[in-house]
Amino acid sequence: MRVAIDIRRMGDFGLGTYTRNIVRALARLDSDINYLLIGRARLYEELGKLPAHFELLDYAAEPGSFRTHLHLPAALAQRGVDILHMPWFYAPVVVPCRMVITVHDLTELMYARDAVGGAILQAGRRHFARRALLHCSRIISVSQAAQRELARVFGIPESKIEVIYNALDERFHSEPYPRDDAQILERHAIHYPFVLYAGNIRPHKNLPRLIEAFSVAKAELRGNPEFDHLKLLVIGDELAQHPDLRRAVVRTRVREDVRFLGFVPHPVLRVLYKHARAFLFPSLYEGFGLPPLEAMAHGTPVLTSNVSSLPEVFGDSALLVNPEKVFEIARGIRQILTDQELRARLVQAGHERVKLYSWDRAARQVEDVYRAVLTAET
Repeated sequence: MRVAIDIRRMGDFGLGTYTRNIVRALARLDSDINYLLIGRARLYEELGKLPAHFELLDYAAEPGSFRTHLHLPAALAQRGVDILHMPWFYAPVVVPCRMVITVHDLTELMYARDAVGGAILQAGRRHFARRALLHCSRIISVSQAAQRELARVFGIPESKIEVIYNALDERFHSEPYPRDDAQILERHAIHYPFVLYAGNIRPHKNLPRLIEAFSVAKAELRGNPEFDHLKLLVIGDELAQHPDLRRAVVRTRVREDVRFLGFVPHPVLRVLYKHARAFLFPSLYEGFGLPPLEAMAHGTPVLTSNVSSLPEVFGDSALLVNPEKVFEIARGIRQILTDQELRARLVQAGHERVKLYSWDRAARQVEDVYRAVLTAET
C-alpha cells in the first residue's frame, strides 16, 4: 500500500503541529505501508531522519491553487498512490485514488476571515469542503464534538467519521526546558506576575471578552499585594492586525496591564507556560484545543470554556466557565489565582490528562483507517 500525505501546511499553527507529529509517529511504527510526503524539501527536512519507506514528492504549488487541482492528481497516479491523506478538508477536485481527510474544526466555515466578501468566501469554502468530505472514503476528526459538528453541518453519517485524538506536541518531550529561563524573562522585561493566553487571534478565540474579564478580575483583586502588578500576556498575532483588541484594552482601562508579544520562539513559549500563574483559554469553539494541554504539561492551572470540545478533552483537569459571560470568566480568573486547593488539584489533574493522549496511539489508529479504507473498497 502506498499512502500520500500532504505536508504543505506543516508550518501553520495547530495544523502544522498535527501534521508534524502524526508523520513522525507513523515513521516509528513497524509498518509495511510506503509513504509519499507532498511538500517542499525544507518541510521534509524538518521532520528529521525518516525510515526508507518514506519519500518526498517535492511539490511547490499552494494548496487550493489551480496547479494543485490540475497537476497533483496526475502526480499521484504516476506514483501509484492508493490513498491520499489530506490533513485539512480541502482537496483536489479530482483524486485518482481513495482519500482520507482529517478535520480539526470548522473554523474557516464558521468564521469568515474577511468582513468584505466574507459571505462569498465562506460559501466557496463550504462548497469545496462539502465536495471533498462527501467524496472521500473516510474522515478523521479530533474529538467527538468535532464529529457531531461535521455530521450536523454536512449531513455525513457519524459512522463515516473516526475520532482520533491529538496529543501534546512531542517537542515538549524531546527538547529540554531552557536553563536560562530567568534571562529569557528578563529579556522580555517580564518581572511581574502574569496570566497567559497563547494561540491564534481569531474571532472565536474570544479575546475581547477575556480582556474585559481580566479587567474585572484585576479590579476585584485590588488590595491583594500579590496581584497589584498582575498582567495579561497574549501570544499570537501582532496587535496592529487586530484593532478590536486595541479598542477593548482602551475601553476597559487595562492598557498598561495587557501585553501583546506576537509570536515567540518555542523555548520562550515554554518559559511563559511554566511561569504563568494561570493559562486562560475561554474559546467559543475548538476542535480539540492544544494550547491548554501544553500549559498543563508545564504544571500551570488552566481556565477554559464549557462549550464545544473543551469539556470532552479536558474534563475536570481545567476550570470550566461559560465563555459568553464576562463576569463568569472574571470569577474564574479570580478563583484560579487565589484558591490554592483548586490550583493544586488542577495542576495534578493536568499532568494526568496530558498522559491520556498519545501520538503513537493516534498513528496506529490512523494506519487502521488506511487499511480499513483499502479493504472496504477493493
